[in-house]
Order: sequence, then structure tokens, then C-alpha cells
Amino acid sequence: MKLLAIETATEACSAALVYDGAVAERFVIAPREHARRILGMIEELLAEASLTLAGLDAIAFGRGPGAFTGVRIAASVTQGLAFGADLPVIPVSTLHALAVGVQRVHGRDAVLAAFDARMGEVYWGAYLRGAGPAIGPVGGERVVAPDSVPLPGGTDWYGAGSGFDRYPQRLAARLGPVLAGVVAGCLPRARDVAAIGVEALRTGAGVPAEQALPVYLRDEVVTTRAGGAPGAGRS
Repeated sequence: MKLLAIETATEACSAALVYDGAVAERFVIAPREHARRILGMIEELLAEASLTLAGLDAIAFGRGPGAFTGVRIAASVTQGLAFGADLPVIPVSTLHALAVGVQRVHGRDAVLAAFDARMGEVYWGAYLRGAGPAIGPVGGERVVAPDSVPLPGGTDWYGAGSGFDRYPQRLAARLGPVLAGVVAGCLPRARDVAAIGVEALRTGAGVPAEQALPVYLRDEVVTTRAGGAPGAGRS
């Protein structure tokens, strides 16, 4: 399987390529430079693997939630590339990708992922290892105040993401003994978007390029996007 992955929903910008059982990645923390850097990363990865877009099976991308501009960049770049090469796309939750990265690097099988959503809220999701090796969602994603995040069952959960950096005391007070610790400095990466994308593609989860749409979670943003206001929606 040959799959390209793109992740630009936070201050980190990354692209990854899965091919011949290997994973190659470009990753940089470069706020406000994603649009300038991402295509170069993709070109480098394809050139090093002696591949073209037409030789891929699919493109996965971090569809949000995350920074409004960053999520739109990933979606629009994915759409453009997938249209041109007639490839299916796989939208991947950036919260899920963050949790997969925490499991991969730190060995945590129960992750509470939170991004700072501004306006006193966090983007929130819970991810748990099931019967297999993969970590998957428990319940849905949401945007919620730190004092109102849903409490998961069990007591061995680890927090990760900018939400825990922004609201450490409020989240700790809300979660209490449920929270075993916090893994600092974690950002979603394209290699973890790729891992989720590969498994999704194996189950036939690819969709047409026009469905490479961002997910914002915040109701007023979704409503504005649906209404077609300037600066909203799919690029």
C-alpha cells in the first residue's frame, strides 16, 4: 500500500509517505508557514521514494479539529492533489492522530486528547485501546469548557495536547482521579494520520476528493461554513 498523509491543524506542519512497508516523514514546527512548506515536503517525499501521485493508493489528511486556517490548508491541498491524480481521500481526526502518537511514543493506551479551542473551551476526545493493538475513539469529539469535559470510566487515563497546557488546573480538577498523568509537548503528526489512514483504507473507507472537508466542531463555525460566508468552508 502506498499512502500520502498531510497534517497542518496545529503549529506543527508535517507530511508522511507509507510505501513498501516503510514510513518516511517530514515534520517541522512552523506557525503560519504551513501553506508555504507543505507542498515542498510532499515533493521531497515522493522524489525520495521514486513515486508520483498517480502511483499512490490514497491521500489521508488531518481534517480537524484544530486551527481554522491550518485545517483548511490540509483539506484544500488534499483536494487539489486527489482531484488531479484521481485518488480517494481519507479524512482523519487530528485528536485521534494525537492519541495514536501518544500510544506510539509513550506506550499509553488510554488517552484524553485536548486542543485549545480558544474562547475558554477545548476540542476534546477520549481514545482507548480495545481488543487489538490500535487505540480508537470512545464516544464522540466535542468542543466544551474544561470544567465540563465528559468523565471517562477507569482511572488510568493520560492527557495530551495544548488544552492541557492552556487549562491544566481546570482539567485536573474536573478529571480528578481519572487522570493518571499528562504527556507534555505532544502534537499531531502526519505519520500517525497515515497509520489511521492505512487501516481505514483497508476497510474501504476512502471517499471522493470533493469530500475532503474540514471539521471545526464549533457550531457557529459549521453554520457559517454551510451558509457559504466569505472565508468559510472548502477552498
